[in-house]
Amino acid sequence: MQKYKKPKQNISKNKIEPYATNSSKIKAFITDNFLLMMPIIYIVFYIVMGGREEFRDNLFIGWIMIFAPLVIIQSIFLSRSGQTPGYKAYQIKLLDDISGKKPSFLVALFRSILALLSFFTIFGWLMMFMRKDRKTLHDLLSNTAVYKA
Repeated sequence: MQKYKKPKQNISKNKIEPYATNSSKIKAFITDNFLLMMPIIYIVFYIVMGGREEFRDNLFIGWIMIFAPLVIIQSIFLSRSGQTPGYKAYQIKLLDDISGKKPSFLVALFRSILALLSFFTIFGWLMMFMRKDRKTLHDLLSNTAVYKA
């Protein structure tokens, strides 16, 4: 197993930045939502709840039934390879910011839950546009960073 070393931040303007770009992170997010979340939505809507009307009548439970498996599936992907399908498509990787290795399942789970909460408050996601290292709030709290693979 090859050990991935955390890239050092480059000072020179001619060298490539090791952190993933905001556009690649946004594209990976959209890709993951279509590849991972849409099948879960279909299963919850039509197989578990029996239709959109039943889902509409039980919105809170329905969204819990969608987000819980999504968070678990994303955490499994991130802890096994450091990449979800969207991250792999855009050649980015999630690594522990201290060790430079892929995160453990618990760290990935913690980060995925925080990412979901950050999405609803928006501020956590907007931080990546304000910071040089492009970290979001859930990256800061879980000591992870998204790097170019």
